[in-house]
Amino acid sequence: MTWGPLQTKGKFNLTVSDILNQFSKKGLTINEGMAVDARVVKSASRPMSNKKLEELKAKRETPEDRLDKNGKPLKFAKDIESNWVTKNDKHYYGLKEHTAVDAKHGFVLAAVLSKASVHDTNYLAYCTLYGRHTDQKLGFVYADKGYHGEPNRLFLALNKFKDGIMRKDEKNAKLTEHELERNKKISKVRYIVEQYFGLSHLHDGGQRARFTTIDKNHIDIWFRQVAFNIKRGFKIFQKQAATA
Repeated sequence: MTWGPLQTKGKFNLTVSDILNQFSKKGLTINEGMAVDARVVKSASRPMSNKKLEELKAKRETPEDRLDKNGKPLKFAKDIESNWVTKNDKHYYGLKEHTAVDAKHGFVLAAVLSKASVHDTNYLAYCTLYGRHTDQKLGFVYADKGYHGEPNRLFLALNKFKDGIMRKDEKNAKLTEHELERNKKISKVRYIVEQYFGLSHLHDGGQRARFTTIDKNHIDIWFRQVAFNIKRGFKIFQKQAATA
């Protein structure tokens, strides 16, 4: 199979959906499985106390403090949309990136930011629905124990997606041998989203935000998502061509 240039709709106008649909038309199967996970993204500015955050937020909302001395909109250099979270006994000030990755090829399907303190499980449905870009039917949705719970399992069942969420012990019930074995199999698949986090951390500085607002960081993430998928796609097609 030969792979030509991407078809563009206009300068800088390629979207994630455009790219993945072109890959799909070239024969790549996307959506056999989707792995969902989240990571903490450190703030672009220095950490602040919760008290200082509240003071800045209150000041920002007053009309007189939205303009500078020349009457122009005031630019805030401080990040007042981040907050604190504790993970593995370490404290972080920043945001949380919720991401869905194609379990077969490693394409980034969805990425959305929230305050760092927001629990991962709240974003499984969002990442699943907004991670669907092609007409191919979605198979499994994989996730770690942090997404365990009746709401997410019910969401998958109602939408007829196969449940790939790892199970965890309940207060009155330990995991069975079958459930433990199931968790091991799922962990071997869902690692691909952790691989993406590692690659973006190593090569793209993905562990730290570049801007002080969620909206600007969303735009930045979406551009990097497009670039990551293009590079990933070219590597896959080059490998296919070499073995043809």
